[in-house]
This record gives sequence, C-alpha cells and structure tokens, in this order.
Amino acid sequence: MYSLFVKEIKSFLSSLTGYIVMGVFLVLTGLFLWVFPIQENILSRGFSDINGLFSIAPIVFLFLIPAITMRSFAEERKTGTIELLFTYPLSDIQIILAKYFAAVFLMVISLIPTFVYFITVYKLGYPQGNLDMGAMWGSYIGLFFLGASFTAIGIFMSTVTDNQIVAFVFSVLLCFLMWLSFDFIYSFHLFGKFGYLIKNLGISHHYASISRGVVDSRDILYFLSVIVLFVYMARLRLQSRNW
Repeated sequence: MYSLFVKEIKSFLSSLTGYIVMGVFLVLTGLFLWVFPIQENILSRGFSDINGLFSIAPIVFLFLIPAITMRSFAEERKTGTIELLFTYPLSDIQIILAKYFAAVFLMVISLIPTFVYFITVYKLGYPQGNLDMGAMWGSYIGLFFLGASFTAIGIFMSTVTDNQIVAFVFSVLLCFLMWLSFDFIYSFHLFGKFGYLIKNLGISHHYASISRGVVDSRDILYFLSVIVLFVYMARLRLQSRNW
C-alpha cells in the first residue's frame, strides 16, 4: 500500500500538470488576498487577519481537488493499467486508500505555502502578532477536512468513468452540491423545524463552525462520515468490475 501511495505522488509530481495545479491555487489565492480590490483583500480590509484565505480557498478547492483526483482511476481504466493494478497483493480498499491518501498529501502540500500569508500578516499587524490564532488554526483544520472530503468525492467520481474530463466536471458539480446546496435549500425556510437538520447535511455549515476556532467533535464526525461514505461508494464501484 505504501509503495502505491509513493507511486501516486511521484506520478503526479513528475508531470507538469501537477505543478500547474498547485501553482494555480497559490497564484489565485495570492491575487485575491493581495491584489484584487475585493472584500477579502488584506490590504484594503485594514485588519491583521487572513480570513479571506479561508473564504477563497474552498472555492478554489472546488476545482483544484477534482483536478488532482480525476486521473486516479479514470486514467488507469482508459490505459488498461487498472488490470495490472488489481494484480497487486492489495485489497480494493487498500488501493483506494493509497490513492486517496496520496491525493490528500498533495492537497496538504498545496496548503503549506499559504503560511507565507500568515507570517506576512503576523509581521504587519499592529501590534505585531495581533491575530486571532484560535480562529486561524480552526480555519486551517476546517480547510483540511473540507479538502479531505472533496478528495473522497473526487476519488469516487474517478471510479465511475474512464474519461478524466468527465470525472473532473462531475466531481466539481458534486463537491459544489455538497458545499452549498443544503444551505441554499435551508434559505427558503420551507421545512420548518427540519430546516436546520437539512443545513447540517452541508459541508459549508460544518466548515464555518470549525473556522470559529472551536473544534467540535460533531463537525469532525460529519467530515469523517462524508469521507467514509464516498470511499465506501468507490469500493462498491471497483467491486462491480463491469468495465
């Protein structure tokens, strides 16, 4: 399993696409935080915080993570190497987890350079270090779990088709639905006392909760449930073998 994990990482980083994907994430977040005259712009806000990063990053993740996961199984199926993959002394779930953890690792690599923004704001603050550290670390934890959930969705969609573009598009759509559709339904107030329950089914509700700086076990359990659900669905898809 570890060898497959390493193979996936090397495969992604050995291609120009891998660096483009991660570079696009850093460039986009940097432009929105420091250049574009929008509400999230740090210089125009006049506050020493990087909350704008945690507003922008989930939107960028909607496209970044499907770009990372789209080739996981779709390319294997298209090239026929998936049959070779199944000759490995690994179970279906081990194969899925190896690819899943490799994609999560790449997502974390993309996040690490954003600490430059934190250091910059920390130094620019008056007085220096005038930051809500609890909210910042909570937001990073929330962003990690959000990315891990999007990764599970992307891995599942990659098992459904042998076309990387199709896997990418449907991953984006499904991540978007899991991110915002439940809040959208809740906004109509059509379900009375069940409305809040519907809102709780959405990723954005739990992400916002953790971003306040309070890591609630219910939010962690929600994200883990989403991850397990889509990993399990990917396993069911692989077990069908009707390709």
